[in-house]
Amino acid sequence: MSEITHPTIKDGWFSEQSGMWPGQAMNLKVNQVLHHEKSKYQDVLVFESSDYGTVLVLDNVIQCTERDEFSYQEMITHLAMNSHPNPKKVLVIGGGDGGVLREVVKHECVEEAILCDIDEAVIRVSKKYLPGMSIGFKHPKSREYVGDGFEFLKQHKNEFDVIITDSSDPEGPAETLFQKPYFELLNEALRDGGVITTQAENQWLHLSLIADLKKACGEVFPVAEYAYTTIPTYPSGQIGFMVCCKDATRNVREPVRSWTREEEEKLCRYYNADIHRASFVLPNFARKALGA
Repeated sequence: MSEITHPTIKDGWFSEQSGMWPGQAMNLKVNQVLHHEKSKYQDVLVFESSDYGTVLVLDNVIQCTERDEFSYQEMITHLAMNSHPNPKKVLVIGGGDGGVLREVVKHECVEEAILCDIDEAVIRVSKKYLPGMSIGFKHPKSREYVGDGFEFLKQHKNEFDVIITDSSDPEGPAETLFQKPYFELLNEALRDGGVITTQAENQWLHLSLIADLKKACGEVFPVAEYAYTTIPTYPSGQIGFMVCCKDATRNVREPVRSWTREEEEKLCRYYNADIHRASFVLPNFARKALGA
């Protein structure tokens, strides 16, 4: 069997280059390429790195690595989940690696967690190569659905307490997930008091995009706040989230539910109540640009 190759890998190094982060690149040393295919929607690559474990790459952009994925998965999930007093039914749009599902079902109040991803290849490949994340699919409260998130939302109005959009960057199939009509659908699919989080890029690289995103969210939801986390293998070492709520009186910056310190340490490697609060504190340049 011939060795699997990929155009992003040269001389034993993977290089992530994109017009969305001009003039910089993220390089990871590759031990071996585990999988490559062209799905119906995107280029899917999985490789074993020297220091970051197994890496999932979609359309030449790193989606997750075993070493640091938890900081993203935990934050995009628990910022929303702990901003809702009693989330029983939760929807994940995207997130085909299963990591967000894994985090959602840590909340005992959850009765059903549904994941809708447009690309079956991501789910299939993650189940094979990323068992620490795809374990989320195995939980008895989890259900998976392969299909378009827009169409799924149109068919499920006033149904969910929390919706988490774990999307790739706003290029290709994920582009529409950053536009106002999508947030209007999210709003309609939520029950009263519902909360969303959505991947919202990087304040060092995409501040104007984030400002537009915050404006669009603010026109749909009475509460719309930007938070961020640190993660080494995402561009500039950060990724942000929009956290929005249908309840105008809710302060999503402050968790309305929280675990004990012992529970936090047992359940999470990154998230805790203090990090929840701190993640909304922005540097001056971002606070000014986002009107925070």
